[in-house]
Amino acid sequence: MTPRQRLQAVLEHRPADRLCVDFGAGGQTGIGVCAVHRLRQAVLGDTSWRVRVTEPYQMLGEIDEALRQALGLDVVGVHPRTDMFGITHEQWKPFTVPVDGTEVLVPKEFNYTVDEHGDLLMYPEGDRSVPPSAKMPQASYFWDAIRRQGPIEEDKLNYLDNCEEFGALSEADIAHFVRQVNHYYDTTNAGIYLTIPGVAFGDIAMVPATWAKHPRGIRDVEEWYISTAMRRDYVYKVFETQCEIGLKNIETLAAAVGDKVQVVFVSGTDFGTQRGPFISPQTYRDLYKPFQKAINDCIHKLTNWKIFIHSCGGIYPLIPDLIEAGFDVLNPVQCSAEGMDPRRLKNEFGEQLVFWGGGVDTQKTLPFGTPEEVYREVRERIDIFAANGGYVFNSIHNVQSNVPTENMLAMFKAIEDARK
Repeated sequence: MTPRQRLQAVLEHRPADRLCVDFGAGGQTGIGVCAVHRLRQAVLGDTSWRVRVTEPYQMLGEIDEALRQALGLDVVGVHPRTDMFGITHEQWKPFTVPVDGTEVLVPKEFNYTVDEHGDLLMYPEGDRSVPPSAKMPQASYFWDAIRRQGPIEEDKLNYLDNCEEFGALSEADIAHFVRQVNHYYDTTNAGIYLTIPGVAFGDIAMVPATWAKHPRGIRDVEEWYISTAMRRDYVYKVFETQCEIGLKNIETLAAAVGDKVQVVFVSGTDFGTQRGPFISPQTYRDLYKPFQKAINDCIHKLTNWKIFIHSCGGIYPLIPDLIEAGFDVLNPVQCSAEGMDPRRLKNEFGEQLVFWGGGVDTQKTLPFGTPEEVYREVRERIDIFAANGGYVFNSIHNVQSNVPTENMLAMFKAIEDARK
């Protein structure tokens, strides 16, 4: 099989010729840029190559075509035209990651300053005339959103302020998606994963609006979570407006790229913590499920795309509702969380869901274990999740930049041996 055929077989729960593997197709399945830099040197030996930062907020590195081929990866990703800081990736410039000195490339509009503590401050759309929207502490490999919440006056709250980022896809947006999809479809044999913008209801990474110069509405993380309980009508209206716009954009995208795309990312809303669900099943059914189902039903009606949800934590009690809402693919499959035993998940939901992730623990084993421990865990997870198909190997969330190179190599050695 070609990688594209392999992914399609997995998505349809048909037998594939070997394990399907993804790293880098999505903003939830990537590798930190410093780790990509070291991995690429170890695999390809090119010491002069500078890795591009393709997702600056999390500082994820590009898996270029040469590295994808060398690692035997099956999926490529198509992302929106602008990133979490509202900047495009059309031109590049050098950047040194402060914490370890790795030399990388960042988008031209990646503009920052350094504060009195030595921390980096990032600006929306690269505009240093407005307040910064994110901070990279000296000891960090990625950015944290800066709280920019103004005073909340209950009688003046307008739900449309939290809808400023939602709008019809522009001609430039559509042209970008068409160009990227056609490029990968025509020049590679990889499976194609596309991120649909603006249809993740309540994704907390989006709430602070790091791309907005002057965000309005409820933009503080804590205040937003409080609002899902105390201002339920407000949040519902935000979701209602977001859904209406999203449905129209899906129609436009479906007509533009057709079935050259195989799987689409629609939601990164986390519903779980380490110790169980973040919200009750009833809250999910009342507040989130109607809108997610409307989006998913539209996609299934218009296309053959399979629908990908990323939701961290112990979400076991919510999985039946996620299936009813129309999700086909579950990520990151956080096996260390309460209720998320891999055998239990595979036995109960393996015929209804494709599991995309769960391959190795990125909280403990991959960053802090020995190469032997990494190898063993990867082989065990593959044996469980890949049985009878319906599995794309990936780690549990992004591989962080400080993961030892020997542990990454042990992971890919386990993948290679499992494929044999």
